[in-house]
Amino acid sequence: MSDPVGKLPSELDQLPDRDTEETAEWAASLDAVAKAAGTRRAEYLLRRTLQHAESAGLALPKLLETDYVNTIPTSAEPEFPGDEEMEARITAWNRWNAAAMVTRGSKYGVGGHIATFASAAWLYETGFQHFFRGKEADGSGDQLYIQGHASPGIYARAFLDGRISEQQLDNFRQEAGGNGLPSYPHPRRLPWLWEFPTVSMGLGPLSAIYQARFNRYLENRRIKDTSNSHVWAFLGDGEMDEPESTAALALAARERLDNLTFVVNCNLQRLDGPVRANFRIVQELEAQFRGAGWNVVKTLWGSAWDELFRLDTTGALVRRLRETPDAQFQTYATRDAAYIREHFFGGDPALVALGALVSDAKIAECFHTSRGGHEPRKVYAAYKAALEHKGAPTVILAQTVKGYTLGAGFESKNANHQMKKLTIDEFKGMRDLLGLPIPDSAFEDGVVPYGHPGADSPEVRYLQERRAALGGPAPARRVHQVALPQPADKSFTPLLKGSGKQEMATTMAFVRLVKDLMRDKETGRRWVPIVPDEARTFGMESLFPSAGIYSPLGQTYEPVDRDQLMYYKEAKDGQILNEGITEAGAMADFIAAATSYATHGETMIPFYIFYSMFGWQRTGDQMWQLADQLGKGFIVGATAGRTTLTGEGLQHADGHSHLIAATNPASLNYDPAFAYEIAVIVKDGLKRMYGENPEDVFYYLTVYNEPKPQPAMPEGVEEGIVKGLYRFNTAADLGEAAPAADAPKIQLMASGTAIHWILAAQRLLAAEWNVAADVWSATSWGELRRDALEADEALLRGEERTPYVTRVLEGAPGPVLAVSDWMRQVPDQISQWVPQDYTSLGTDGFGLSDTRDNARRHFGVDAQSIVVAALAQLARRGEVPASSVKEARERYGL
Repeated sequence: MSDPVGKLPSELDQLPDRDTEETAEWAASLDAVAKAAGTRRAEYLLRRTLQHAESAGLALPKLLETDYVNTIPTSAEPEFPGDEEMEARITAWNRWNAAAMVTRGSKYGVGGHIATFASAAWLYETGFQHFFRGKEADGSGDQLYIQGHASPGIYARAFLDGRISEQQLDNFRQEAGGNGLPSYPHPRRLPWLWEFPTVSMGLGPLSAIYQARFNRYLENRRIKDTSNSHVWAFLGDGEMDEPESTAALALAARERLDNLTFVVNCNLQRLDGPVRANFRIVQELEAQFRGAGWNVVKTLWGSAWDELFRLDTTGALVRRLRETPDAQFQTYATRDAAYIREHFFGGDPALVALGALVSDAKIAECFHTSRGGHEPRKVYAAYKAALEHKGAPTVILAQTVKGYTLGAGFESKNANHQMKKLTIDEFKGMRDLLGLPIPDSAFEDGVVPYGHPGADSPEVRYLQERRAALGGPAPARRVHQVALPQPADKSFTPLLKGSGKQEMATTMAFVRLVKDLMRDKETGRRWVPIVPDEARTFGMESLFPSAGIYSPLGQTYEPVDRDQLMYYKEAKDGQILNEGITEAGAMADFIAAATSYATHGETMIPFYIFYSMFGWQRTGDQMWQLADQLGKGFIVGATAGRTTLTGEGLQHADGHSHLIAATNPASLNYDPAFAYEIAVIVKDGLKRMYGENPEDVFYYLTVYNEPKPQPAMPEGVEEGIVKGLYRFNTAADLGEAAPAADAPKIQLMASGTAIHWILAAQRLLAAEWNVAADVWSATSWGELRRDALEADEALLRGEERTPYVTRVLEGAPGPVLAVSDWMRQVPDQISQWVPQDYTSLGTDGFGLSDTRDNARRHFGVDAQSIVVAALAQLARRGEVPASSVKEARERYGL
């Protein structure tokens, strides 16, 4: 029998009903309610039943969207432990000084944002007074991801606390003199205050999730007890549109990260206008977070609304709130009571009757300013509920008014994100609203004054006492870095000796080295291998059974390959972070591990290995976040170069990551050709990043999947490897195959796998063209350029210093031809400091699918193409006949 028209099959149709009569009674009861009391009453009963089932722990799908009301009603709010009047005065001073700082700075044209902190002030102040644990408490304290545009309010609080001077406030966004304040949370610019850079929107929430996860990683691996550390991430509702903001919500729920709380400031406005003009962003976010498995606490309405909700005996008010789009509600915040009565309460007799019971003043208060995010008692209740909830992360959706307390010219205006200053009259109005003791005479010079109640005032004493009770000032960054012992030489020796006749890709050489370093008794446990679900591609599966893949649940199943030597082993204390298919997540892991020396006082050594194409190009913003956060570690671009990854094609073929990496001042970029170069570079990196005088840098290494024989390290090349260039061999080293002593000479220079092409070209030039070529390994074009730039800067100071590349090439006969598996711009970084005639070959253009030989011929970087280019250089100098170039092209089929 077919289904009735309009009835869709349901999964319930597949479940046996052991009591059809009881089921029919439930359905009949619902029908009776709908008939007698209306469909809205029936809907209400269903929602309440589902909410009750959820709270009772019944295994039912969650209700994704609840009514547009506070999760915690006023009657259920816990007792507020603070002095509300005192905290209101502290918050008033901070509001004032945040606005004053930005306004005073506007005369220099440096900008700043006022409205964000104005809306979020109580979200921060309640946390600082009662929740955020400082660095001087047991453990590591809490980790605070401050919304970037709210930074003026954080500076204002530090000013009240005595940590920042008035002069520094006046140097907001004016850092060049050395005594300024960065625009946003920038640890590299203000490392004693800021821990986490957040203003590249979307990266803050993503990083906060992985930071909370890394805290558990440290705890489960018994490196540090982080059980008392809580991660707080403050976000804007508009910021939640960034894909990174919600990319890892399921991870946080899946791993039960109840050490994490998101606080979303729902002021309903983004940079240009409403976040969801025709919809409701709070309800959208609630559904998204609840669907992902988060605990959701909505703090929407202030206490002024309590009277309206008590009068709402029919549910008409709640329905109307649920139906009103955000842009319309924003309009209500700027209109008088008559407008609100007509457009919000009008049209529904129940609402008209309700509105008649309240005054115009009450309506104005509710719709203009009374929001849950502006009342410390409601914020306190939400934060307390978040900390007490176990088994899942919590998101607090706190509704506020953007520009709150800044006056009618700012509040709820679409343009307020771009408004940089208040007039003197607006400041006076703000002063009166906040009740601050600032006389009119303080404005006589036309400049708004900063305000401070005094270092020994009750406000400052209260603030400092609260912070002392919570473990010291916040936010704060502390570094208690202890140098790690350097690994024993035996870990590096196998790569220094070479592989003999056995071929080995440099990717495998790096993995083999790290595997040995992870066995080191002193530092082995501090390595954090990170890979985005392609460990087998990079030959890392041998680490699975020995190091284990981190999982907070351990391994609750029997792996299908358990009978194999290198089976897939998950463990609660696993060392490997295998992130699945998310380069952004893996990079967030890396940042958390790379900065653990500051966040937790525990130095970790992360290495993150990935397809090189999906690093700097795909997650380059996070590389800058890493640099800003002063992270350390090894980023490894595997399957590097444009022609070594056969068959994968355009979107996998990386020929430019070194060019992008060169733009980051904290990144030391190397393109090693041989296994022994990797050993020397990693050993140097461990010393520079984790030795007695640690530097705030990280390493980017590119390694290749092309197996080649790995030679033993020649004597005396260590300095050149680290600095970026050394002579690998000379034409004379070809022995009997060497050209005549008076043969034309050229210098061939290459990085990475291209070294093998120029070695082949060296032999062809000698055997077929009587040209003597010396071969140079350029391990780092970037470091050569960095050194040369420093020499140029020294010259401006009157100091004479010759760049390293100039010095080592001085006197080398003939022109220089540089070759790499990268765009020509990569080796061309050093061209102006090379004393000889200089040209380059590279893989400019899009990648393509083909064999390595065909791809290299296509880009003109194979050995034969190099020979032709070398002859052309020599012909231009008159050192070989021009006809030789034509003859070579024809001979090699170019």
